[in-house]
Amino acid sequence: MEEMEEELKCPVCGSFYREPIILPCSHNLCQACARNILVQTPESESPQSRRASGSGVSDYDYLDLDKMSLYSEADSGYGSYGGFASAPTTPCQKSPNGVRVFPPAMPPPATHLSPALAPVPRNSCITCPQCHRSLILDDRGLRGFPKNRVLEGVIDRYQQSKAAALKCQLCEKAPKEATVMCEQCDVFYCDPCRLRCHPPRGPLAKHRLVPPAQGRVSRRLSPRKVSTCTDHELENHSMYCVQCKMPVCYQCLEEGKHSSHEVKALGAMWKLHKSQLSQALNGLSDRAKEAKEFLVQLRNMVQQIQENSVEFEACLVAQCDALIDALNRRKAQLLARVNKEHEHKLKVVRDQISHCTVKLRQTTGLMEYCLEVIKENDPSGFLQISDALIRRVHLTEDQWGKGTLTPRMTTDFDLSLDNSPLLQSIHQLDFVQMKASSPVPATPILQLEECCTHNNSATLSWKQPPLSMVPAEGYILELDDGNGGQFREVYVGKETMCTVDGLHFNSTYNARVKAFNKTGVSQYSKTLVLQTSEGCNFETQPAPYSQLVDIKKLLAVAWFAFDPGSAHSDIIFSNDNLTVTCSSYDDRVVLGKTGFSKGVHYWELTVDRYDNHPDPAFGVARMDVMKDVMLGKDDKAWAITEGGITKGATIGVLLDLNRKTLTFFINDEQQGPIAFENVEGLFFPAVSLNRNVQVTLHTGLPVPDFYSSRASIA
Repeated sequence: MEEMEEELKCPVCGSFYREPIILPCSHNLCQACARNILVQTPESESPQSRRASGSGVSDYDYLDLDKMSLYSEADSGYGSYGGFASAPTTPCQKSPNGVRVFPPAMPPPATHLSPALAPVPRNSCITCPQCHRSLILDDRGLRGFPKNRVLEGVIDRYQQSKAAALKCQLCEKAPKEATVMCEQCDVFYCDPCRLRCHPPRGPLAKHRLVPPAQGRVSRRLSPRKVSTCTDHELENHSMYCVQCKMPVCYQCLEEGKHSSHEVKALGAMWKLHKSQLSQALNGLSDRAKEAKEFLVQLRNMVQQIQENSVEFEACLVAQCDALIDALNRRKAQLLARVNKEHEHKLKVVRDQISHCTVKLRQTTGLMEYCLEVIKENDPSGFLQISDALIRRVHLTEDQWGKGTLTPRMTTDFDLSLDNSPLLQSIHQLDFVQMKASSPVPATPILQLEECCTHNNSATLSWKQPPLSMVPAEGYILELDDGNGGQFREVYVGKETMCTVDGLHFNSTYNARVKAFNKTGVSQYSKTLVLQTSEGCNFETQPAPYSQLVDIKKLLAVAWFAFDPGSAHSDIIFSNDNLTVTCSSYDDRVVLGKTGFSKGVHYWELTVDRYDNHPDPAFGVARMDVMKDVMLGKDDKAWAITEGGITKGATIGVLLDLNRKTLTFFINDEQQGPIAFENVEGLFFPAVSLNRNVQVTLHTGLPVPDFYSSRASIA
């Protein structure tokens, strides 16, 4: 019965149910508890009022996420505690049994009626604390839920059984309350019956008498042994079946499954097994004696370990505290920079919020006014103002055009903290004396004759020293950021050669490598300096390192093709990804495979096919530019879309990231002075076209001579 007690308790108050009612979800609540967790919802937000009015939310309800209520889920029968419009900030509570309960939104009104008859506020909602299903009460209120009479009866019987006193088992008429229980007789006695039937003399004086409650527990925990046969309840065990290893009665031998088995006398087998158990205990006793001695040794070790641990922990804490202090000082410096960036972003976003809010208020006012005008039944009056309203609506819609609904500031921070070297050092922080038994690998050697750069990539090769006897399980290759900054991991693995892509052009990188195994990490190799080209290395074969160190002195140009991986799915590639067209009538964007962040870069595109509508667009874009609109329609692209572009025309694009300018040429004639200024960041060559256009990309071109001479003069 004790295991059933939790089923008889209310999930709200944690006590036995009082006047329980049955919710539609089949769970139960006390009637008083159900009233306590009622939530009254505003008249304007109830499902009934919404259906009656036929209108949706107010002007800015769709902007207020805190007003999400359970009514959006009312049809499914499920709701949420966190969104009641009547008390959106009221915290949830916990009932004694751990179920979350939403408190009442307002105190119940003072009334002289009983809880069952007290009126329930209109538009009241109740949510089951166990399954969280929610529903709106009708006019009957809580009286609309049936009462669980069966549960009440079960609770009454359960409470009576717990409260009932133990009665004497020997009273003839009205049993009196028992005062003792004899464990040997297994009988409850009152005082008169104990003196009469169980006097404390003779053999009965050795019996143990206990209080009735203790006797009930001992009776439950130690049931009386049954010595009769399990198959023949009226027969006692008399023999032992050797094959089945169990006592049996004589009927089992004559009629049952043991009739053909070997049996022996019960007493003889009892003595034999007692002897075998005694012998086994002798060996176990010896082991127990050894275990006691071993425990004494371990307890002495515990004390010694504790003393050594205190001393060692003090030393370790001092060392780690010194590291933490240094990290906290650096943290304060970095946080100052983050706060500066944070304030800048907030200012930009708040300015845009203010601007957008004003426009939204104007738009909403116009919408409400138009809806009221639509309700007018005077045709002539309506037609007098309808044209003006239509123009206003279209004009307002156009005001929400390009860039208005695009954030002027990204949520991402331009600051990037490279903590991987520090984290690696922290992870590798260990006790060197614990690894003395196994050496670390030898320091790797960079193979200079096989290291090279190509385009904005670098290939490095290394090997273990010839006389190294300790095998390496893998290697860690590190490069700095190209500006003399911190090193970062770019490769971890078993290979001894690695190509790193995506480096900056015209930059100097430092590279180093180290080996590792289960024991630890080797020392770093010597640092290798790699110089990437100004555009892209004209060499297609690996060059010796001795040439690479002077590569900045060489004239370098950019070789690249269009990138199928980042292009729109409608783009069609050919000619080794140098020629592109489109399968759609809509504009689609394709990017070049190489991005530029430094230096001066020039490339050309020839128009192989062009039906004069619509115009293709040529320029540069960021990686996250929209791929399904004309180039330049968002703030992630800079392009030229018209001006003498015909079939067979050659469009030149000159990106000068040193001067932060973008210039366009058509058939070797510059289009205006400078198309765009203040261009900085990482940019990719870009084209937008449709199925009426086909273009071919030409790379590896030097910067025009007249521009080079003008740039040198400037």
